Amino acid sequence: MTEHSSKAGVIPILDAASRKNKGRGKPKGRAQDPQAQAEVAALLGDDPRRRDLLIEYLHRIQDAYGHISAAHIVALGAELKLAMTEVYEVATFYHHFDVIKEGETQPPRLTIRVCESLSCTMAGSRDLQTALEKLGLEDVRVVAVPCVGRCHAAPVAVLGQNPIDHASVASVTGALQDGASVARIGPYMTYRQYRDAGGYKALQECLAGSRDTESVIKAMEHSGLRGLGGAGFPAGRKWRIVGAEPGPRLMAVNIDEGEPGTFKDRWYLERDPHRFLEGMLIAAKIVDIAEIYVYLRDEYAGCREILSRELAALAADPPGPLPVIHLRRGAGAYICGEESAMMESIEGKRGMPRLRPPYVAQVGLFGRPTLEHNMETLYWVRDILEKGGDWFAGHGRNGRHGLRSCSVSGRVQQPGVHLAPAGITLRELIGEYCGGMLPGHELYAYLPGGASGGILPAAMADIPLDFDTLNPYGCFIGSAAVIVLSRHDKARDAAASMTHFFAEESCGQCTPCRVGTEKAQALVQAAKWDQALLEDLAKVMADASICGLGQAAPNPIRSVIKYFPQEIE
Repeated sequence: MTEHSSKAGVIPILDAASRKNKGRGKPKGRAQDPQAQAEVAALLGDDPRRRDLLIEYLHRIQDAYGHISAAHIVALGAELKLAMTEVYEVATFYHHFDVIKEGETQPPRLTIRVCESLSCTMAGSRDLQTALEKLGLEDVRVVAVPCVGRCHAAPVAVLGQNPIDHASVASVTGALQDGASVARIGPYMTYRQYRDAGGYKALQECLAGSRDTESVIKAMEHSGLRGLGGAGFPAGRKWRIVGAEPGPRLMAVNIDEGEPGTFKDRWYLERDPHRFLEGMLIAAKIVDIAEIYVYLRDEYAGCREILSRELAALAADPPGPLPVIHLRRGAGAYICGEESAMMESIEGKRGMPRLRPPYVAQVGLFGRPTLEHNMETLYWVRDILEKGGDWFAGHGRNGRHGLRSCSVSGRVQQPGVHLAPAGITLRELIGEYCGGMLPGHELYAYLPGGASGGILPAAMADIPLDFDTLNPYGCFIGSAAVIVLSRHDKARDAAASMTHFFAEESCGQCTPCRVGTEKAQALVQAAKWDQALLEDLAKVMADASICGLGQAAPNPIRSVIKYFPQEIE
């Protein structure tokens, strides 16, 4: 060792030999904990050690221990041959993973999640959360969470994985005493029942060649069916585009419906899952898909159990040759409803949207051409083939064509999923399908497309609800999540709720969205809104954000400024 003099004194300098021997005997990074290593190895069993299964394996640890420790992260990284930082950044990206650092207290084994979405807030979820917190339940935590996809039954609490509709302190504590923390499954059409009722005949005709590729795609195009996840891209055209790409081709089914106010996919899956699965398999046959990945939001534990059962029944007695089908579980990230973010998540990464081009039809999942669809879009394929494209296109009002599954919640007497003709107005939807407004409530405003679809006043309740019809008003229908407000509510409160949601759910990848949503959330708390600053912020977010979250996040704010100025001046 040598020394170097300076004004600060004598500084030791390690020579080459000293540097070479310093720290030897210890591996770089955190040492493995033998117990955690054994626990993770047991949870993984003989399953393959692949990067794309990282999120699935994080779920196994979370389910088994109620949290994910630093030691488990190190052990899982070793099993998958990933750096600890790679595992950590994925685990901490998703809301449903409780990552515990060394020295931190483990969370209670049981969590009560109280939905804080707009519909649940209007139904009293904040009071419910406060009352549950005051109980001081032992080894139980109470947390507020974004929409859990049961807006028709507001307010909703989720005990473990068991959703409690129209929740109250009594119903939640009763379920807690009964140990009811596992998702309950109601009656639904099983594989055998579906086959006995004529199911999978359309698929068999496609497999046998009696329905050829061109005739099927033409039927889809003629029906006018558009993507029902919100984007509205023509389904038949998408099949043509992906089918023209070189194989092998993959398919990704998006059932991560996290838009506040939306619950139609869950509604259909809980009742008739094979109608969706048959449509999925028909699309796979026509586009020549090698493997299918079904991405289901983590809040839908009951749907996951149903799909697991029915996919096993389908594989045990298939109607014909089937592609490989993977059921993947989300982990609580609204951004994964965006198609490329979903694909990143399926690949075992943080769910961050990709820059485009290239588009997923050319370079999608695992770098392959990918057919991406929302679950409900595939749900209608069998009916379109059996009844003809004219059948689907023949529905509609006000010059529009097709059907819309409207998820309706808020101040109506009969909330739920209502299958209505495309182009129906909000006033007609409430009067003909929802039993009218609740007693003592008068229509004041409505959100036609969930959190990102904007807000319109009652005076505009006669606009046809469909793709493109709402665009001139700064709104859109999206996935047809309709939230109805009465004169007991304020549009500014609805906008604040949605802005808070976007700030929580921004993935943070791009500055306009990451900073813009946080800034907007603070600005809308003011009694008098700074309209010029909000509009400037909204323009930057809409023009410069990478994906639809940041681009659409200003819509509720702009709607309030335009249609409800009396609330913010």
